[in-house]
Amino acid sequence: MSAPAELDRLLGIMARLRDPQEGCPWDLQQDFSSIAPYTIEEAYEVADAIDRGDLDDLCDELGDLLLQVVFHAQMASEQGAFGFAEVARAISDKLQRRHPHVFAQVQVDGAEDVNLNWEAIKRAERAAKGETDASALAGISRGLPEWQRAVKLQSRAARVGFDWPGPAPVLEKAREELDEVAAEFARGPVQDNQARLEEELGDLLFVCANLARHAKVDVGAALRQANLKFERRFRAMEAHALTDGQPLAELDLDAQEQLWQRVKQDEAGA
Repeated sequence: MSAPAELDRLLGIMARLRDPQEGCPWDLQQDFSSIAPYTIEEAYEVADAIDRGDLDDLCDELGDLLLQVVFHAQMASEQGAFGFAEVARAISDKLQRRHPHVFAQVQVDGAEDVNLNWEAIKRAERAAKGETDASALAGISRGLPEWQRAVKLQSRAARVGFDWPGPAPVLEKAREELDEVAAEFARGPVQDNQARLEEELGDLLFVCANLARHAKVDVGAALRQANLKFERRFRAMEAHALTDGQPLAELDLDAQEQLWQRVKQDEAGA
């Protein structure tokens, strides 16, 4: 079947699932708020499939993500707000409007010019909607993952010149923030100082996001790789412990650390 035919089929299935008489009880119970976490989860699963280079899984995960769009559009349609056609029209209009170098006669010189035009057009769109926030930080969604929002805030500030000149002072700032975290831990029991620890740890994480930006490293991708590395090594520790005849949980911390170092040596020699 063609893409339009398959899309029509998907829209029909979603409408049937939400049919008040013959639909699925679970689907009928959902609303925008209850579905939103699944939308976020599916977006991350798309990213995971890309990281793994698994195109078959990517196809499947993109379908799951598309379902989220269709689900939200169906619920909005039931309220008389908008439907899938309006969603598709809105993004098509936006893409054409924000790419005048493709669909109009605007000349650009490379990707940086495209980005500058994109932001200028977004500012004009916000003004047309009556938004009066003239800050360089206007329009940055509060619904973003906080690490991503941190990078966007920093990038916007950098466009008006408020930025470190390079990674060296950011590294120095990170050391300073780490020292401040250590000082808060030294004050006494963690439970007596949680508010200050949260503030100082937040400052440290914000600087780390800035350091990643200066390194042109995606914070989410870097953290995903760190998570995958930890998971791989921890599972290898568990396997070694079982091979040695004792579950990992029954080993003391020194023995577990020895296994950790063993796994790292195995990886280095692979």
